[in-house]
Amino acid sequence: MEFQLLGPFEARHEGRVLVGSRRQERCLLSILLLEAGRVVSTGRLIELLWDGNAPASARGTVHTYIGRLRARLGPYGVRVDTRHDGYVVDPGVHAVDALEFTDLARRAGSVADAAQRVRLYDRALGLWRGPLLSDVADDGLRERLGGPLAELRLSALERRAEAQLELGMHDSVVTDLTSLARAHPGRERLVAAQMTALYRSGRQADALELYRATRNALVTGLGIEPGAGLNTLHERMLHGDPRLHRPPVPLYAVRVDEEWLPWTTSGHPALEFCNTYAGWGGPGLPGSEWLRTYRTLAVWAGHLDLAEDWLVNGLLERARQRPEEAAAVLGEARDFRTRLYAALTGPDDVRAFKAVADVAEDAAKASAFVRGEDGLGRWRLSPSAGLRLPVLAVAQGAAELLADPGRFTVRACPGADCGWLFRDESGRRRWCSLATCGKETPAY
Repeated sequence: MEFQLLGPFEARHEGRVLVGSRRQERCLLSILLLEAGRVVSTGRLIELLWDGNAPASARGTVHTYIGRLRARLGPYGVRVDTRHDGYVVDPGVHAVDALEFTDLARRAGSVADAAQRVRLYDRALGLWRGPLLSDVADDGLRERLGGPLAELRLSALERRAEAQLELGMHDSVVTDLTSLARAHPGRERLVAAQMTALYRSGRQADALELYRATRNALVTGLGIEPGAGLNTLHERMLHGDPRLHRPPVPLYAVRVDEEWLPWTTSGHPALEFCNTYAGWGGPGLPGSEWLRTYRTLAVWAGHLDLAEDWLVNGLLERARQRPEEAAAVLGEARDFRTRLYAALTGPDDVRAFKAVADVAEDAAKASAFVRGEDGLGRWRLSPSAGLRLPVLAVAQGAAELLADPGRFTVRACPGADCGWLFRDESGRRRWCSLATCGKETPAY
């Protein structure tokens, strides 16, 4: 079954409405679904349904509603259980949009990659079809029932806007936040995102006017001035700070063919591939997910001489023509990177080794042994490998490294916010080559 609470209430099974037209009955079920898995006492149900003006028959009416709900929903596996002096709904495998929204928003908040954060927030916010329970709850009841959801929704809007700004999507932010920023002057992150988006859209006057209106609302309504962050942003706009016109540069990055790529730190393509994720210790510290798109993967492969320029151009054109295939290969690349990292840092991890070996075997099947211009023979991947070519090229290098006793010199930087891989042939080196790692402790 599907239960929709984020807008008009609906309970459907295969497109058919299952709950009757009685407003209070639908409202009661909504309350239980919002508290899914937790007992709601009969007294609280009565207080919410009648707003403190319950008739003498209220308790009996609640029991009647519960009986009707059980009769309608029981055949579809939705249980409404009695617990002491209350009731609880276990949603089980059934879909509740409010629960799905909460899960997606929390998942998005833990993702380092800005593009993936936007996608998750888009899915979460797209579940809202209007005010919570717009056809069964008045404003007072909606505020009592949906306070945490409303707060999470505003937080999701703020964080999605910040992720969009990271990606240069300031036009989308302007469209999404125009009314919200003025309606919620106390949400300074929301206002700051809208001011930045307006500024980058060439609307400096509108950005400054939004600050003026926000400050006036805060001073008049609450007797407080805007916080330091909003004031600093205002000052930077007044002085035309050029850094406001572009998203912040990722840390430890180089710009190659319009793509941000991580610094080279180890000199080996398999290690560098693992280091395409900066910040194994936590999201955003010190960097973020570098493999944002297939284009990034292909450009990275060319940057490390795993593919010639003409071949990279061909991969990019094919990715444009076959976006779904490119997305699948990008997903494979990220998964392979995780397995490779585990194999290199855990020599006893047989499962990770096998996963890497499987991809290396695919690379061998797609390769030919050719003579180079220097007279030396080498394995070269055929263009027939298609969009998987960058992944297979890394797998070739990984296989060579895993077959070399030198793989036991691979170390993971112990920096709390790092984890990048490097080779330590001396046996004394502790840190990778990032300037911030181990700055309080000698590297050797």
